Amino acid sequence: MHKLKFILISLFFLTLVAGCQTIKNKTDAIVEKENAKLSEYIGKTSSNLQMELGKPDEDFKNDKGNLELVYNTKKYGILCERRFEVDSNSIVIGFVSNGCF
Repeated sequence: MHKLKFILISLFFLTLVAGCQTIKNKTDAIVEKENAKLSEYIGKTSSNLQMELGKPDEDFKNDKGNLELVYNTKKYGILCERRFEVDSNSIVIGFVSNGCF
């Protein structure tokens, strides 16, 4: 009886660990796809970015003096924020994506 209990508990934890790894793999793939999509805007003009994504929800100058364009959306009640950094020549030089999938 003791061995059966040990085997059942072991199987439960093995299934739990395998499930967590599957979720992690799917999440990593989604994040990689999001980053690849947003990387296409690097080197393009801010007007090109705004033609494709629309008017940003926020725009402000950061500590470096560069313009930051912020796009906020919600999916399944989860806030998705995409920030693009634009230099003085109106060229997109970086981005940050939080909560987007």
